Amino acid sequence: MRLIKIRAGIRTLHREFRLPAAALALLALPAAGRAVTCTTQGSMAPADRNALAIAGERFSTAIAQQDDSTLQSALLPTVAQQWPGIQNAADAGSSLLKGGRIQLRDLYILDATSLAEPTDTQFFCSSASGALTVTFSMHALPPGRYAIVLADAVGAPLAGQIGLVLGWDASAWKLGGLFVRPGMLDGHDGVYYWQRAREAAHSNEPWAAYYAYEAARSLLIPIDFISSPNLDKLNQEQSQIADAPKFPYTVQSGDRTFTIDSVRFDDSIGQPDLGVVYQSTGVTDPAAQRTEAIAVLSAFLRAQPILRSSFHGLWAYSSSNGKVAAVLELPMSQIP
Repeated sequence: MRLIKIRAGIRTLHREFRLPAAALALLALPAAGRAVTCTTQGSMAPADRNALAIAGERFSTAIAQQDDSTLQSALLPTVAQQWPGIQNAADAGSSLLKGGRIQLRDLYILDATSLAEPTDTQFFCSSASGALTVTFSMHALPPGRYAIVLADAVGAPLAGQIGLVLGWDASAWKLGGLFVRPGMLDGHDGVYYWQRAREAAHSNEPWAAYYAYEAARSLLIPIDFISSPNLDKLNQEQSQIADAPKFPYTVQSGDRTFTIDSVRFDDSIGQPDLGVVYQSTGVTDPAAQRTEAIAVLSAFLRAQPILRSSFHGLWAYSSSNGKVAAVLELPMSQIP
């Protein structure tokens, strides 16, 4: 089972972290395979709910306290060799939980023991009344019993939110992967950015609207392989933006033309930034890299000036020979 890497604190742009042979990953494909079931916390047997809650709180607290020994000792055997990466990820996420109190949000048990082999699978999770609450989409899921734990660091300045992927092994819940994301930036949560997105769309500001929706989605939920009626509504609104960003996108700086491959919402330093990935000319001198990056960011903001008042700053990521590298981050006020 490969690690679902923690997203917070890693200065890259929304990479996909896939869980392999025995793991979980986001995949927007239809369900396949035999019947699987999802049990929400309200429908769990008390013993199951208590055992999962204890495990979820234990692992969440270990991340917050940088208790590496607890995390390492509880790894699923199939991810044990990946401990160095898991350790780095957990340590990076701990800053988002600092000053908060761990509080469990939701618990789900995903039973895939009926599968005969690794299968692309969807779990439809309903409340006791039968109303659909969330759907989890898993790629190449092996037979087994899994759980998802969502938790929050209540009172933390960045309102850190945690997503844990657990697997049942040797009569205990073991850690298979984790995510930590901020739930608040600059004092604003996902609902605030959702409202800003609607206002920007109404004002015919498609770039500001599009990335405000991106910010809202990131701040509302700590994992990417989940959908819900609420998130579906957000996605639908975003998809209806006229003149939404399209890539590659070219910008002009003097007599030079730069190609931007992508722009993504980026909260890697705890600020509502955008990350701009551009095709570099291949310069290697640090001073020349900085000059090139600033030229790209400046040209980008001249093309889309509304973004200056919509986000904190921009990250510059250079792309050359198939490699993407972070160059710098600048607040909007420092970009000419």
